[in-house]
Order: sequence, then structure tokens, then C-alpha cells
Amino acid sequence: MSSDDSPRARAQELRRLLTRFNHEYYVLNRPSMPDSAYDRLFRELETIEQAHPELTTPDSPTRRVGSPVAAGFASVRHAVPMLSLNNAFDGAEVEAFDQRLRGLLSEVIGGTDTLLEYCVELKYDGIAVNLRYEDGIFVQGATRGDGSSGEDITENLRTIRAIPLRLIDTDTPVLEVRGEVLIFKADFARMNAELDAAGEKPFVNPRNAAAGALRQLDPAITARRPLRFFAYGIGQAEELSLPDRQSLVLDRLRELGFPVASHSVVSGSSGLLARYRQMQAERATLPFEIDGVVYKIDRLDLQRAAGYVARAPRFAIAHKFPAEEALTELLDIEIQVGRTGALTPVARLKPVFVGGTTVSNATLHNEDEIRRKDLRIGDTVVVRRAGDVIPEVVRALTDRRAASDASQAPFAMPGHCPVCGAAVVREEGEAVSRCQGGLTCRAQREQALLHFAQRRALDIEGLGDKLVRQLVDGDLVHTPADLYRLDAESLAGLDRMGEKSAAKLVAAIERSKKTTLARFLYGLGIRHVGEEVARVLADGYGTLTALLDEDWDALLARKQAAQKENAKRRARGETLVPVPLEGIGPEIIASIAAFLSEPTNREVVDALVASGVAWPESAPSAEHADPEGIASAISGKTFVLTGTLPSLSRDEAADWIRRHGGSVSSSVSKKTDYVVAGEAAGSKLEKAQALGLAVLDEAALLAMADRSSDL
Repeated sequence: MSSDDSPRARAQELRRLLTRFNHEYYVLNRPSMPDSAYDRLFRELETIEQAHPELTTPDSPTRRVGSPVAAGFASVRHAVPMLSLNNAFDGAEVEAFDQRLRGLLSEVIGGTDTLLEYCVELKYDGIAVNLRYEDGIFVQGATRGDGSSGEDITENLRTIRAIPLRLIDTDTPVLEVRGEVLIFKADFARMNAELDAAGEKPFVNPRNAAAGALRQLDPAITARRPLRFFAYGIGQAEELSLPDRQSLVLDRLRELGFPVASHSVVSGSSGLLARYRQMQAERATLPFEIDGVVYKIDRLDLQRAAGYVARAPRFAIAHKFPAEEALTELLDIEIQVGRTGALTPVARLKPVFVGGTTVSNATLHNEDEIRRKDLRIGDTVVVRRAGDVIPEVVRALTDRRAASDASQAPFAMPGHCPVCGAAVVREEGEAVSRCQGGLTCRAQREQALLHFAQRRALDIEGLGDKLVRQLVDGDLVHTPADLYRLDAESLAGLDRMGEKSAAKLVAAIERSKKTTLARFLYGLGIRHVGEEVARVLADGYGTLTALLDEDWDALLARKQAAQKENAKRRARGETLVPVPLEGIGPEIIASIAAFLSEPTNREVVDALVASGVAWPESAPSAEHADPEGIASAISGKTFVLTGTLPSLSRDEAADWIRRHGGSVSSSVSKKTDYVVAGEAAGSKLEKAQALGLAVLDEAALLAMADRSSDL
């Protein structure tokens, strides 16, 4: 192998290509390669670095995926304090700011009548951070904190692809760059939609989402959030030639590889106010949130001459946009049912013009929020467009409420779904109420069908989003059981569905009738019942009848009694008694009970069985270990799978482990016995190595049971 073909040379080339693409994508907004090509190069670099750990560098793009969970955040003292800005809220305050500076600097600029030039920048609605580079390499990142010191969030910031891990064309000994971490509006909307689809609580606004991401102790979680970064200034700098104007400093930061938003240079207070009005008009068109603009004297020598007062610079000020508010009447509170069954109250308002548009609806989030604000139908309310985007009911003017008006009763969430009539349940510790008619509720119908048909459930090949939408819109399918009544003739009339495609789908639906109890239970879409819980239920009960006949209150009592008994036995060093449905807690059991107690759900389950959906039944068992009676080293052990194995898919490997008495977890912890790593294994392998866990390849895994012929 020649030196040019060596792993070291290839790793260097891959790092160069990936760094260039990151810069083109996040800074220049001109990507030169498709995402698929980037992903292929990224996996290749991961593979090389895993085979040759000594080739991994601090600025490698692979360092962005997240490292082991931290115990907490250390404190970092800023070499140059990160000061706050004073605020201006109207034109008079801006004119006074300009007049003060002209008076203060009159001797330097040649009199108070001389106009000052200002650099006008955007005031991002994000989280301020400080990035420290040594010899051109990113080594530390911290929050603003109290201005003197902040929290060390280096590993979290390393996951943000807009932040260069190596500066372009400089190896200055020390350079600190200040900027803002934020989330773009489109990314925020997409992220919240995904959270909603997964049944998780969405974020209130992009700033809260960004702040929460940066404070994750597990950087792998931060890496999954769509964080961006914009640079706006410099802290400590050693042996770096910088321009003499703020506007040119921003241009220099862009040359070093940082994203920098648009900025402009204007003269005098009239120029400042004109630019302010322009940005206020353009605010809604920006891809991210801003809450004002920032004015800084452009010449750096004049900044130094102006100096500082208290904890803020004299030479800069933030001119904030007003939070536009208006008064209107709360006409009604209606309930919307989301795809996951979440009930969201919506305010119907007497139309009012606010924030540049007419507002007639506003989300009220949940029942607790309504009660906290004491909102009642008929109230006069204050409405604000949060970030000029999301209409928000801020408060009610309770002094205008007629004390004798009995119709203005406090709001209460309905006990039954307004769409399907099924029971509404609010689980303990949650703010969201949910419809329990998951299999029959029209509002949840598409999501329920897609979940039922997915590969890990009933595995109906060819039944995707567009086709399900046509089936629902055409009133052909109301519940998953209706899928088994479809025929090729009715399907052939759908858009882009010919006779051959229709016949193929009908055949796939027919094949799905042969399944397992675990897949069937998972496919029902019961809240909190994932694949592993479904397997525990299937192994524990053996038959659907036994599960449907369960007295869930009695089961909880048995679990609690067994757990108390085991606590005593542990103290005495005695053998423990079996705990019913070990690993399934009260919250999951309550969700299962609520789902199965809903008559419409039971009807769909019965209809599915009547349509021919079936599986091999087994005797109930309180234990999962070694279900095939195989005495092997796998029994009772916990495995984590990561990377791509040579011959087994992730699902096939997991099923094989379970058939031989082991269990499979999705995360690495001290309780993990083995990590099975394939090609392009990621952070799970790194964490396993850090914890000193046993790491196996596919061959070593199969050898543990010596039953590879079963595959």
C-alpha cells in the first residue's frame, strides 16, 4: 500500500471533503454534493477511525455525533467578559443614544455635528455562546452565564455542523468567537410535527427548544436537534490581524468559516431608525426569529474610546421590536384532536388585527394553561403574536367579567372525544388529555393505519402514506380491520393504482394475517406499548384471550405485593419471588387498561381476529429467559446492537437473541452485558468501550449459542 493509499491519507482526505461540504451547506448555503454522498463519506471515515483510533483528530466531523453522557456542566471563566446590551424601545431613546455618543466622542470625531457610522446587526432570539479555538482547532464552548463565567457545553456545541471544528486558513494561538445558537422556523415546525406524531410534548418556541438542546447531558440528544449558529463578535484574540471596523470583523469571521447574518452600515440616528423599520417589515420573511436589531459604532477605535458603563458597552445598544398586543373577545374554546389523540383547546376569537395580520384563532395548549390564565368564554382578552408568528392569548381582563354571568364558568376538558365519542384520559403527571379511540377515531385514523401496517407490526408491504390517505378520504377504511375487507376491484380505482398493483397489495394484506401476538399487540398502537413491551405481554400471557380477560387493578396489586416481598427477601439474602410483567410499570399498565376498556377498540380487535389475523399461541409464562429451552451463555443477558452486521439485519439479530433467552436494549448502560458491533458502529460502541463492556462481532455472538444453523 502506497502512502497515498494509506488509511491516514484517506482519513485526511475525507475530513477535508466533509469539512468543505459543511461549510458550503451551513455557511455559504451552496451545497456541492447530495446528502447521500455526504452520508457515504461520513460512514467511510467512521469505519477508518474505528479501525485506527489513533487517526481520530479533535476536528474530525465524526466528533459531531455526540460523546458519552456527562455528569454535569463544569464552570468556565471567560477570558473577556460577555457583556449584556442596554435596550432602546422607541425612536427617542435611539436618538438619545446617538446624541450621547457624539457628545462623548466629539473631540475625536471633530464635533457633535459629525455623523457617526454604525454597524446594524440582527438581534437573534437564541442562546449566546463563546467558542474558543487554539491553534485553529475548536477546544471549548460555553454559555454566556452571568457574563463572567458560563457552563462548559463543548461536546454539545461540537454537534452543531454550522460551527467549524477547524478554522479556515489560520492557526492563531487563541481566538474566541461569540455568537448565537438558534433553530430555524422551518426546522422547528418539522421537529414539533415529529414530536407530535410520536406522542411527545412539542416545544413552545424555537428559543426554548435551542436552550433545552444545549443543556442536554447526553450530546447524542443534542445532535438530533436542528441547531444552527451565527457569529457576531470576537472575545480574546492572539496574533490575529483583525480589521478596524465591526462590519469588516463580521466579514472576516465569514472568511474563517462562520455563518454570519446580513448586516449593514448606516450614518446617524436617522439611518438607524430607517434600517430598524426595514428589518421590522422583513422580520416575518427571515428563516429564524429575531426580536430587534443591534447598533454598534462601526469603527473599533471609537468603540474603545467610548468604553463601558457598569456591565454594558456605551458604544452599542439593542433596539427591540415591540410585542404587538391587541384586545378582543374570546368567543369560544373548541377542541382539536391530533393524530396521536391529543386534545388541544383552541381559542376562537373575534377577529382582530395584530402583528401585521388578522387573528381569529389561537392555541391554548392544554387545560392547565387555560386554568392558569383563568380564561373563560366571553372574556375580553389580550392577544399577542409571539415572535410575530404564533398567536397567543396572554391574559384575560377579569375586571371586565360580569360577576353575575353564570355562563362564564371555568373551562373543563370534555370527558369524551368530540370526534368519535370515545373516553378521554389524562394520565398522571401529564398536561395533555388523549382520546382513547385510537383504532376508530377519524382524527387518528391515518396514523393508526400506518402504524398497524408498518414493518415491525403487521408488515403490509406497499401500504404507505399516500395510499392510506386515499383509503381514508375515500371512506374505504375506517379501522385496521377494514383493510382485510379490501379487494382488488375497489383498490384499482384509486389514483396510481392499477390492476397489478391492486392485486399485489391485496396479496400483501393476506400474507399479513400470519403474524405473532407481539406484532399484533404492537400494531394496535396502544400508548406506551412499544415492541419490547408488546413482547413482554405476549410472552407473559401467551394468548390474546388471557390478556383481554386480565383484571388490571388486581394485576397492579399483585405486582406491588411481589415487589414488597422481594424487598424483604433481598434484605435477608433469600430467593426472590417472580414479579408479574417484570419491567412494565403502572403508567404502561394504566394505558393498556384504558385502551382495552374502550368498547370500540375491543370491537376492532374482535374484527381483526374474525378476519383471519392469527398467530401461534403458547402457554403463559412469567419468565422470558430461554423460551426454547436452550442452555446457552445468552440466557438472561442484556445485549445492545449497533452498526451494520455482515449477514443479519438489526431485527433478525434481536429476534435471534431473544429466541436464545437474551434481551435487547436500545441504550448502553452499566447493566448491559454485551454490545454487538458491526460496521459503522457509532456512539454506543464508544460508550461501551468507555464503560469497559464486552464487545462482540456477529461471529462471536452466534458462537455463544452454537446454533447458527437455526438462522
